[in-house]
Amino acid sequence: MEEVVERVSARVPDWQTVSGVKKRTSKAAAIHEIVHADEARRITPDKELNRVLGGGIVPGSLVLIGGEPGIGKSTLMLQLALNMPDTRTLYISGEESEQQLKMRAERLSQASKADCFILTETATQHIFKQINTVAPHLVIIDSIQTLHSAHIDAAPGSVSQVRECTAELLQFAKETAIPVFIVGHITKDGAIAGPKVLEHMVDTVLQFEGDRHHAYRILRAVKNRFGAATELGIYEMQGSGLREVSNPSEILLSQREGNMSGIAIAVLLEGMRPMLIEVQALVGNSAYGTPQRSSNGFDTKRMNMLLAVLEKRFGFRLSAQDVFLNIAGGLRVEDPAIDLAVIIAIISSQQDIPVSATIAFAGEVGLSGEIRAVNRIEQRIAEAEKLGFETIYISKYNTKGLDSSKYQISIRAVAKVEEVFQAVFG
Repeated sequence: MEEVVERVSARVPDWQTVSGVKKRTSKAAAIHEIVHADEARRITPDKELNRVLGGGIVPGSLVLIGGEPGIGKSTLMLQLALNMPDTRTLYISGEESEQQLKMRAERLSQASKADCFILTETATQHIFKQINTVAPHLVIIDSIQTLHSAHIDAAPGSVSQVRECTAELLQFAKETAIPVFIVGHITKDGAIAGPKVLEHMVDTVLQFEGDRHHAYRILRAVKNRFGAATELGIYEMQGSGLREVSNPSEILLSQREGNMSGIAIAVLLEGMRPMLIEVQALVGNSAYGTPQRSSNGFDTKRMNMLLAVLEKRFGFRLSAQDVFLNIAGGLRVEDPAIDLAVIIAIISSQQDIPVSATIAFAGEVGLSGEIRAVNRIEQRIAEAEKLGFETIYISKYNTKGLDSSKYQISIRAVAKVEEVFQAVFG
């Protein structure tokens, strides 16, 4: 479908008519004359959001948050607007009415905040007029696909409108130092709807993930110009809103009675945060001729590679058996350090031999069956020790420079997978 786009080079953006905010002026400067000073971030009451943003909200930043419908994006943003101390916030919604937002705020028990303003509007020129009136310290847009600019002759949500509205908000944020959060819809493939340039324009891209059938939600930084792009925040969805989960390891480890086969504990790292998660495997004879391979929260292709290693290098006959793998808690992990726990859980289930609940694993498995080193091993060991584990298996290549005497936990350094099999299964 063709879209008629107006030439915008000669016009003045709507936000520049706003008189109530201080606009920055810029001029060329020699790099040696530039004085570098860290801008004071706005620290939010939400420690998980602070972690993912890299330490708080940077003045003038444009943050895009995407996620599936009903996952809790609007709840997270409304909680931010309602809980920011000494901050005048403007929450702009193009999807809900003022009454709906009031009801949501009452459910969050924060409906009495005096300096949180609600605006239900989709036209950018009217939005900037209200910004002039309210003079907020923080602006939240829910969602960018509902906005439309009069300078573009296209429907709201179209590629041209999304790009133009984002460009206006970006210029507004940069020249006024007012941070802006924008909520974005996602496609059926999980990508943020609209032009790919949208993710390049903003400073930070956050992905809000989770299964609506589980209580836990994950806020993941996909891109961050002001911090690490691998940080992770975990929330629990409750009737009164989203609750921060400060110690996810205790939640991701299920409370089980006695030892059961097919379960192993992995120590992974998400950003700077070490976590212990439970890897569950179920191996059984195929009843339909063609073996099934299914994984939840773990890359299926990588699981197939690990199964091939077990069959080729160690003689486990898995080609005629169904293999199901699950990461407890609905978490999706990509850290290769989970490999060792995955193969231990698979063999535990096949042989029906339980693994002690006091053992943790942290190691990447190579195609020849070697156990490769993983990064930040000290943090992983300390987290396992803190949660009461007695033994942790790591790669012997991680022991260089490692002072094991400062840990109470028993550190078992191994080079090959068969060494772990002998120690764990006898």
